[in-house]
Amino acid sequence: MRILKCIFALSLFLTTNLLAQERTDQERKMEWFSNAKLGIFIHWGIYSVNGISESWSFFNNYINHDAYMKQLGGFGAENYHPQEWVNLIKESGAKYAVITTKHHDGVALWNSKAVNATTTLNHSAAKRDLITPFVSELQKSGLKTGLYFSLPDWSYPDYDIFTRERKRYDINKEAKRWDTFVNYYQSQLKELSTKYNPDLLWFDGDWEHTPEAWQSDKVHRLLKAKNPNIIINSRLDQHGDYETPEQGVPVIKPSAKYWELCYTMNDSWGYQPYDKHYKSSNMIIRTLVDCISMGGNLLLDIGPKADGTIAPEQVKILKDLGRWTNKHSEAIYETQAGIPDEHVDAKTALSKDKTQLYIYLDFKTTKGILLKGIKSTIKKVEIVGSKSEVKFTKFNDTDYIFDVQENDFDQDVTVLKVSFNQEITFSQKKQQPLSLQTLFEVTHAMDFSNVNLRTLASDINSGLNIFDDTNLAADGLGFKSGVKNAKNSINTWVVKHAEALHKTTAGIPAGHYIGNTALSADKQTLYLFVEGTPTGPIAIKGLKNNISRIRVVGEGTMLNHEVYNKLYWSKVPGIVYIDIPKDKLDKELTVIAVLLDGPVDLHREKVGAVESNL
Repeated sequence: MRILKCIFALSLFLTTNLLAQERTDQERKMEWFSNAKLGIFIHWGIYSVNGISESWSFFNNYINHDAYMKQLGGFGAENYHPQEWVNLIKESGAKYAVITTKHHDGVALWNSKAVNATTTLNHSAAKRDLITPFVSELQKSGLKTGLYFSLPDWSYPDYDIFTRERKRYDINKEAKRWDTFVNYYQSQLKELSTKYNPDLLWFDGDWEHTPEAWQSDKVHRLLKAKNPNIIINSRLDQHGDYETPEQGVPVIKPSAKYWELCYTMNDSWGYQPYDKHYKSSNMIIRTLVDCISMGGNLLLDIGPKADGTIAPEQVKILKDLGRWTNKHSEAIYETQAGIPDEHVDAKTALSKDKTQLYIYLDFKTTKGILLKGIKSTIKKVEIVGSKSEVKFTKFNDTDYIFDVQENDFDQDVTVLKVSFNQEITFSQKKQQPLSLQTLFEVTHAMDFSNVNLRTLASDINSGLNIFDDTNLAADGLGFKSGVKNAKNSINTWVVKHAEALHKTTAGIPAGHYIGNTALSADKQTLYLFVEGTPTGPIAIKGLKNNISRIRVVGEGTMLNHEVYNKLYWSKVPGIVYIDIPKDKLDKELTVIAVLLDGPVDLHREKVGAVESNL
């Protein structure tokens, strides 16, 4: 019995050590990816000739396959200069690029020698291998190389699926034909692996068959035989090295340790000349910050034209990104996910050792930045990119106000670096809710009126409304605080914004909006508390409702909004962006009322790959 126990203990020890070693190897392999934060996706193919949906246009019968493939004759790449592409990608601050080697249409952009392969060298007007020169320039630049590869090949005669309405055969009945295709696609993967030795393989289209049918285990072995450290996404067998949410910016942090949001600048992956629905550079920068704050990467897409040039709108966004990433590099690369939302009304990230907190501000304010519930001692606060020191006031055991000077704010996102004397820790002490006395009283010490209003907004956001037991009406008329010598400016603000304070309940969960919110009693009006002067439109993520109207509370002024990334083939809601005119901003705290078409309905599900875009 003793011998059996010893054998069991030894086996457990060896297994535990082996698993620990595997985790260590995985972490080492994923280190560059985890640190990179920004990559550039490139969707380039014959679909750019007519500006139609890449591959899906014939699959969905918008155009027949013969007409689709005629684009090969217009795909000339005559102005393709891969070094210029790489220089622009590097200027953007990206650390890697992923280029489409073959989309679902089966057109290989490299000189594939696989039997019956359709290639740009042999079948397009370009008469060139387009991947080799790009990868060569990418690897010379020091950037990591990623190759996109479609598992389905809707043009290949031995692939079972042709279009949404047509199927060539049943793989269960014609196994040899399926084997012919599997050998074909795996031979192409072997070519890519041998020729380019990519750092990353970005698969797509796995939903059409099972991992067993794709022979995913064999593919893993094939790729790792050349490069044991190759990174593979989760679209081969759902068990890759990292997850790839598509288009929808996650509302809550994905559960996967490593993840990457693939995201378009407008509404299209490939070049479409009439899609002018571009997000602004400010929106893209803030989306990058969103990803950084949740410990993920942004894989931002560009779609070059058929001649190899990149649209000026896309060039501008990449250059604007470069301005911001170059200035704030220390707050981007090699960071990890930030702290819980309740500590500051902004996105955050932490240094690897958790002794430095980065706070990303997409607004400007002279009222100070409030950081709450911090147990660690702050050594220093400075502006990233300028090293300007920021004065701060500690006004109780756990809460601080940072006084950022007007000239120190960035035009898009300002970053504060808060250095601690040790790894950041948080106070377990519950914050006391604001009282009417504290809110309204006049003191001869430092004026905390604005801090108190923001605390009020935070309390209401969490479901504590101190006006429930007062005579405050929805219009504010006749309101009496009951506090002697109440501060007039606070009373004026409360009366003006009474609509957002009268019988309002807890706001929407964190992640949907940066800041505090409240809901009307019927849950149909969403109130947004807006600090300072936003650098761009304020944003709401994951809102399923349609919006009836938007108003400035206390002003009644109607505001417009625009939705980005609400793609017709995706159930994930787009992002609602609301522009607020500067002359309508309240000098203390602005409140925006968003009237919905019914009780608030939010999307908080996991964002995954898009498997159909009919």
